[in-house]
Amino acid sequence: MAAPIDLHLEFGGGAELLFGGVKDHHVKLPSQSEPWNVKQLLAWIKTNLLRERPELFIQGDTVRPGILVLINDADWELMGELDYMLEDQDNVVFISTLHGG
Repeated sequence: MAAPIDLHLEFGGGAELLFGGVKDHHVKLPSQSEPWNVKQLLAWIKTNLLRERPELFIQGDTVRPGILVLINDADWELMGELDYMLEDQDNVVFISTLHGG
């Protein structure tokens, strides 16, 4: 069984507005039978943190196009995207590049 893990989540570029205007979240993911990955984190975020308009953040089981994801300051595409196994004290940043005009 995987132990609980502490994460620092950051939302920026307007994405924080979907989370009650709060940019920084320190969260503890509960223990579960297998290690946490980003796909599971996104489902947890949708259930526990997302306050409004989930279609602006989530599309299917991933982030919507236009949301940049960094894991420990590296592009998540280099880390395995949804399959990246989260580790205790990871820093995950979501930045919206979608802006009105």
